[in-house]
Amino acid sequence: MANKTSQHILGTAANLLGFCLFVITSLHLTNRTENNYIDEFTSIIALFLTVSSVLSFISIRTENPNREYRLEQIADYMFIISLLGIFGIIAFIIINFWQR
Repeated sequence: MANKTSQHILGTAANLLGFCLFVITSLHLTNRTENNYIDEFTSIIALFLTVSSVLSFISIRTENPNREYRLEQIADYMFIISLLGIFGIIAFIIINFWQR
């Protein structure tokens, strides 16, 4: 049986996906997207979080233990990459607003 982190990844990735969508919406509402790549980078991270959520869900629903383990590992790696990306987004936002 797999590590059973899929339930945790699924919920947390969905919440962080909401954070990414909030950042994208905020940047577009304040018209700060013309000379900055934060929204493009955030969109890529949102895609990683979505894939991680889908893989976690499939991992929970599958009956095959080997497939469950493999999907859970891929979802875990995508989630870690997404967390590092969110750290980068926050750093970019801080640097961007300190320069103004």
